Amino acid sequence: MKLIVGLGNPGLEYANTRHNVGFMIMDALAKQYGFEYSKNKFQGLYGEAIIDSEKVLFLKPQKYMNLSGEVISAFVNFFKIPLTDVLIFVDDLNLPCGKIRVKQKGSSGGHNGLKDIERCLGTEEYSRVKIGISNNKDIDTKDYVLGKFNSSDLEIIQHSVNISCNICKDFLKNNIDYLMSKYNHN
Repeated sequence: MKLIVGLGNPGLEYANTRHNVGFMIMDALAKQYGFEYSKNKFQGLYGEAIIDSEKVLFLKPQKYMNLSGEVISAFVNFFKIPLTDVLIFVDDLNLPCGKIRVKQKGSSGGHNGLKDIERCLGTEEYSRVKIGISNNKDIDTKDYVLGKFNSSDLEIIQHSVNISCNICKDFLKNNIDYLMSKYNHN
């Protein structure tokens, strides 16, 4: 069993904000694999699909970003999913808009969602895909990440969402080293 997670904040007021790139990817994956987020467990909205004979859970935590680790660790523990079978999609202020970086482990880089995941899992060793949202130092960080994309950035992000769907597809068949070598160019 695999667990695919997209980080974001619940609620319509956060839809299509920079901090909700993970949810945007999860919505695209639901369309691609033909499932709905119709189940709720441990304050996580999830759907499931059988892909290449393997059950895959797709999770959108419904706690705020800085508490998403609680939801993820509950799923990992309840379903007994090894961390090597978990992939998390998350926004990243430190990358240019649309740039993708696949990582096997590492620090939170100041991201509150990743900090909470690390706290709840007790390790930095879990796979994540970071999608750049850039940073505007003239705007308070909280206001920036909770702001909406302008039309040109949204177009770039949509392209990154499509690539992220390909990363997910590859993750279901390959290890994280393969993903890093395939997608971490430049």
